[in-house]
Amino acid sequence: MKKNLIIACDGEAASGKSTGAKMISRKYKLLLINSGLLYRYASKQILKHKPKDVVTFLKKKFSKISYKKISSQNLHSEEISRYVGYLAQNKKVRLIINKIQKEIIKKNKNICVEGRDIASKILNKKPKYDIAFYFKCKIEIASYRRWVDLKKKIPLKEVKKSLKLRTKLDKERIHSPLTKVKDAILIETHKLNKKEMLKKMSFEIDKKLFYQPNID
Repeated sequence: MKKNLIIACDGEAASGKSTGAKMISRKYKLLLINSGLLYRYASKQILKHKPKDVVTFLKKKFSKISYKKISSQNLHSEEISRYVGYLAQNKKVRLIINKIQKEIIKKNKNICVEGRDIASKILNKKPKYDIAFYFKCKIEIASYRRWVDLKKKIPLKEVKKSLKLRTKLDKERIHSPLTKVKDAILIETHKLNKKEMLKKMSFEIDKKLFYQPNID
């Protein structure tokens, strides 16, 4: 049995990757790091304080707060969602957040990291992911799910427009674009309920954990 387990979960906006990452982290007792929350926290602080020097400002902000405190905040407003896609294109901001993620990963041998460039950038070398999942969801279903998450406070068509733009920005950005690595296991969440998603992901994880090569 493999002792350590490093999992990468990448995918489009509202594709169900957060749900999948949470379920397997709970089942296999993995530390869960959501890189999107780091970008959302950065976006919230910039929108609130409007700093002249964004990079220096964010370095100070991140040096004074733990990931645990970031993950306990409500960072899913539509204003943040609209801004975060643009912020994620900033190379210097990405370097700050990438450094934070890598420092956490180095200290933890059993971890699930969720984001958009985890398998392709963050965990593509040492330490390298053991398993990579890539999440997709049809825009109509993804939009409806996000609309419900936002308690239907804004029009559904606006949510759909926002998700389309975010995925476009993620895939077309110059630095660390959203992409599916060759060996990533595709999870199409519009075809699966939560139980089926967990079953499919667990099958791949168990295969990795318990596989014993034939040495005869």
